[in-house]
Amino acid sequence: MAIKPIVYVYRQTIVKKRTERFIRHQTDRYDKFKRNWRKPRGIDNRVRRHFKGQYLMPSIGYGSNKKTCHMLSNGFKKVLVHNVKELDILMMRNRKYCVEIPHGVSSKKRKLFVERAQQLTVAIEVLEFPIVTRTRSPFS
Repeated sequence: MAIKPIVYVYRQTIVKKRTERFIRHQTDRYDKFKRNWRKPRGIDNRVRRHFKGQYLMPSIGYGSNKKTCHMLSNGFKKVLVHNVKELDILMMRNRKYCVEIPHGVSSKKRKLFVERAQQLTVAIEVLEFPIVTRTRSPFS
């Protein structure tokens, strides 16, 4: 029996209003300031007062669409699954969510997850995980 690839049913275009990160004011001037965003709070600050030509400040208008927020390029939303019982919950939601297996899960359990996901027709986000089989040499 051939297994059909799982495809997201309704495909809405994913629009990211802004992909560049917001930069902290004067990080180009001082090495002691990291580029991570901090809200400027000074009374005379040019960025806080939205002067022309200054850095942009994050606001609610840059937010993504609620329907496509956290959506992957294949149309699914990621869910971390730590055991098979959590995988069974996604049986009825297999067209909207895909499974991501945490890196702390052993390769033995990963094999069980993959088998169970194929039975439930649940998509797995990344299948490139190392399943290493070790053989003992008689000399070690």
